[in-house]
Amino acid sequence: MTTRSILNKCIILSVFVLAGFLLARSIYYQSVIGIICAIIAIAAWSNFLYRLTALQDKDKEMEEVLHDQ
Repeated sequence: MTTRSILNKCIILSVFVLAGFLLARSIYYQSVIGIICAIIAIAAWSNFLYRLTALQDKDKEMEEVLHDQ
């Protein structure tokens, strides 16, 4: 595993941990706005990672097609 890969995974993990912490604190203080914002942040980050992975897979497929020709 490369250093860049480890760094990327650490960043992803830290963002999810932070969003989870914010969600937990919002529940603790019974803040509806905080809960909604934390859930939106988690959903947006998950959507971003899903789309990024799909785009990278598509790029790899295109490179393989171009390489085979």
